[in-house]
Amino acid sequence: MFAEWGSPEGSPVFTLHGGPGSRFARFFDEGVYVDVGARVITYDRPGYGGSDRQRGRAMADCVADVVALADHLEIERFAVTGGSVGGPHCLAVAARVPDRVTRANCAVGLAPFDAPGVDWFAGMDPLNVREIEWALEGEETLARELEREAAAMLEQVARDPSTFLSDWQLPEGDREKLAEDEGSEVLRQTINEAFRRGVWGYVDDTLCLIRPWGFSVSEIRVATRIVYGLSDVLVPRQHGEWLARNVPKAVAVVREQGHMSDRDQVIDELRWLLEPV
Repeated sequence: MFAEWGSPEGSPVFTLHGGPGSRFARFFDEGVYVDVGARVITYDRPGYGGSDRQRGRAMADCVADVVALADHLEIERFAVTGGSVGGPHCLAVAARVPDRVTRANCAVGLAPFDAPGVDWFAGMDPLNVREIEWALEGEETLARELEREAAAMLEQVARDPSTFLSDWQLPEGDREKLAEDEGSEVLRQTINEAFRRGVWGYVDDTLCLIRPWGFSVSEIRVATRIVYGLSDVLVPRQHGEWLARNVPKAVAVVREQGHMSDRDQVIDELRWLLEPV
């Protein structure tokens, strides 16, 4: 399933959500999209929300989904952006359909698990590390543990969205963003929809991280930005640094804060994505 936000007549931007996530993941103030002239399109990756599970999927498998949705909407050329685990999915689209992607923005995205020279877990929150360790033990272990984790997330967003990820050691800036009332309903809606049909989208997103991606970032030829935060504990800085070095001609945008974006950053990313190529 998919959703659209912003200006129906605006320039199309496909936004690929993080994990767990759903098509409802967006900036809470849709007026930002209208102001910059963006038609923002989101969709549920397989296993999330209204989308059927695609067991064994790789990062590159999202390309067919984005292309099919663009064809359905009769969109020939589009920009693409993704955050967190949505970041490498965004890069897959940029790599595989350069004739259709105008620009790509990978925000706080992860590096490949086998990326040479990367201490993948350095600086990462222990609870994030634990999820990858479950994945390495296998799908059965991961699914069992993520069901327990999902139940806690759903309880948090139902009771008080500002407590979301309360056990994670997030920097103060990320905590402040979670505490903002304006985004609470979007977070609640996003997480409720993410787990509407179980945890399989989250399971498969996590497994994607430790498997071969099905593409190489060296393939990318479209204009690409790599955005990362110096205090991010969910996707530590070395991931962004590696991507910035290995995506051809990538523009690196380094921010002091952590994982989550504010209004100014959202506007900045959209304006860059919509610049003429």
